[in-house]
Amino acid sequence: MIDHLSLAVADIDRSRAFYDRVMPALGARRMQDLDEEEYQASGYGCREGEPAFWVGAARVAGPPPPVPEGQHVAFAAAGRPAVDAFYVAAIAAGAADNGGPGLRPHYHPNYYAAFVIDPDGHRLEAVCHQPA
Repeated sequence: MIDHLSLAVADIDRSRAFYDRVMPALGARRMQDLDEEEYQASGYGCREGEPAFWVGAARVAGPPPPVPEGQHVAFAAAGRPAVDAFYVAAIAAGAADNGGPGLRPHYHPNYYAAFVIDPDGHRLEAVCHQPA
């Protein structure tokens, strides 16, 4: 249903460094950079073609846009080890802990996820729905 998703960030270099370290845990990589007069962005994905996840920053003076309350992005993980690797990589790259890897049986019996907050305040999750 969703073709791609973009998040506004304050510092594109900081965000590139963060996501370059985190996304490989989920089998994704930086696939494309945009460097336009008023906007810079990077796209990440798992398969050839257009990236599915983007981070971008405007080249204008002033504060970055506020992170919308309740915003949450959940990335699909191939298995529980990928969820664990995502969490470790994100924390090592400067994310804040928002719920370590583990089962969340209140969603369903095999819901295994980890939650972090990226350097811009975006709430991120890696989730696997498969049994152990």
